[in-house]
Amino acid sequence: MLKHFNAKSLFGMSFLVIFVLLSSGCDIIPGRHMRDQAKFEPLEASSLFGNERASQNLPENTVPRGEWYDIESNEALYTGMQDGEAVENIPIAVDRDVILRGQERFNIYCSPCHGRVGDGQGMIVQRGMKQPNSFHSEQVRSQPDGYYFNVMTNGFGVMYSYASRVNPEDRWAIVAYIRALQFSQNAPLDVLTEEDLEQIESVVE
Repeated sequence: MLKHFNAKSLFGMSFLVIFVLLSSGCDIIPGRHMRDQAKFEPLEASSLFGNERASQNLPENTVPRGEWYDIESNEALYTGMQDGEAVENIPIAVDRDVILRGQERFNIYCSPCHGRVGDGQGMIVQRGMKQPNSFHSEQVRSQPDGYYFNVMTNGFGVMYSYASRVNPEDRWAIVAYIRALQFSQNAPLDVLTEEDLEQIESVVE
């Protein structure tokens, strides 16, 4: 009885293994590939969308990656570098809208580690992760604009690359906002108006 049971079990297990192998997407059967399946080809018609096209435009704010950028056309814009050196100044026009955009992107992507004011005391740090340098230290403030862009693009230390998450223009907007944060903490008094000084005195009082 035991022998009969073992033979049936063995047959059942063997059948199951063979079935799984034959029905899998692996190249068990010569010429059979996972790529050979029902799918739409580029520019093929489709009734799924209102415009009857299988290929649709990319969603708004989709971030291009790598070779999609013509880096050679503007090395400074796309890498933050020029001839192997970090560029000194932001290569886009900076105005209020750019800085506000940089603030928004900074608060989303950077503040968890760097903190809302750039002091390196973000929530992740408060929960035990390694603390980054404060943006307000002399060592960091003295770096050229391209340095910050390059770090966001390629990562640095325990920080990974944000190139696939934040497009180049937004990375430069973040750099502009970092500079605004640094200025807010290190602005010399002689550049402030009397109204600015009065506001500061009222807060101190």
